[in-house]
Amino acid sequence: MWSTVLITIAIILAVIGIIGSIIPGLPGPPLSWIGLFLAFLGRSIADNGKEITLTCLLVWLAVTIVVSILDYTIPAKFTKLAGGTKAGSRGALIGMIIGIFLTPIGMIPCSLAGAFLAEMFQENKSAGDAFKSALGTFLGFLVGTGMKLVTSVAMAYYIVF
Repeated sequence: MWSTVLITIAIILAVIGIIGSIIPGLPGPPLSWIGLFLAFLGRSIADNGKEITLTCLLVWLAVTIVVSILDYTIPAKFTKLAGGTKAGSRGALIGMIIGIFLTPIGMIPCSLAGAFLAEMFQENKSAGDAFKSALGTFLGFLVGTGMKLVTSVAMAYYIVF
């Protein structure tokens, strides 16, 4: 019984982890790793021959830590390389949050628009420079989100299968 409860909670955390990889404020990979840990415990109790090894669990912990650190550094590097500022990063985040309420796909253009507007009006950049900075900020966001998403989906695969 306990194994079923743990694996069910693990699957729920895997789904929330995938969602959290896209939506800001939810730590996607760490939630997915907690789900993987619960699946590890649940399968150990059930002894059903489909165990997640301790090595696998520790490797995914290391991956989770690295991805979480990179998620904070990569967007900043992309922004800096493209000449963006903190205002552009904040604008991208605000735009993305607004975009969530429009549609899930609305996050992409709203994030880009938020970075562009912040660079143009708060930093007084020309439209061309603001667009270049916004594009760098947006690409950094995409790379960070992509890393988190791939990590969370891979852990979900281990949890389910």
